[in-house]
Amino acid sequence: MEDKVFNLMEKMYIEMQDMKKELKSEMKEMQSEFKGVQSEIKGIKEVMATKQDIVRLESKMDENHRALYDGYKQSIEGIHGINIRLDKLTDRVDNQEASIRLLKSIK
Repeated sequence: MEDKVFNLMEKMYIEMQDMKKELKSEMKEMQSEFKGVQSEIKGIKEVMATKQDIVRLESKMDENHRALYDGYKQSIEGIHGINIRLDKLTDRVDNQEASIRLLKSIK
């Protein structure tokens, strides 16, 4: 009877040692997979940061384009105002030339 108990305990010990080895190998495999997942997460974070940088740059570019467009619009309005004044001055000069010709012809 003692031999049977001893044999049973020996079998149990051997099985436990085998399970321990299997668990160690599983643990190492899980650790390597975990490291792979961590590196993938780092890559995803970098991509997300890059996308956020792109969105930030697009926003800045949009603001700059609006400012440039506003400046362009103001320039065009200023040129339009100058053209109107130039037309008025041209009309006045033409009227004065006509008046001078008339005065010269009267003399």
